[in-house]
Amino acid sequence: MYATTGFPTIARDIITVLARIALGVIFIAHGWQKFNEWTVSGTTQSFAQMGVPLPDIAAPFATFVELIGGALLILGALTPIVGILLAANLIGALVIVHLVPVPFVDQGGWELVAALAAGALLLAAMGPGRFSVDRFLLKGKKGKKATKSEESDAQFTPAN
Repeated sequence: MYATTGFPTIARDIITVLARIALGVIFIAHGWQKFNEWTVSGTTQSFAQMGVPLPDIAAPFATFVELIGGALLILGALTPIVGILLAANLIGALVIVHLVPVPFVDQGGWELVAALAAGALLLAAMGPGRFSVDRFLLKGKKGKKATKSEESDAQFTPAN
């Protein structure tokens, strides 16, 4: 891996944590709304009215991927998998419901789902950063390989 910014490693890790928390809170809020306010049954009915295929599967999937996935993002746990699942959920919402000529969310547009999908994909691709459950769990399993990877990162990172 290589660094693409002049930010010191600690700054990148802190920024990544802040991004994970912000995205995670948004996903939890949307999942909680589907679960608690609208209920999974109500979300299923709403999905059916919007023309979402297989609403009996799509509604619980969206609800729990957003709710649980948001919490996992905050923790930085299973980040690549969670990021891909969240992005897939949002790309489905984009294509099926929000792909209209107007980008603005208050007009049913695509800006929010596109931004959230991009953030989830970015975290899936780049990882959760040093301050994460993933890093804690994988650090012990990689042993010397983690050290060599860190050395490789350091040679491409501008001086901190």
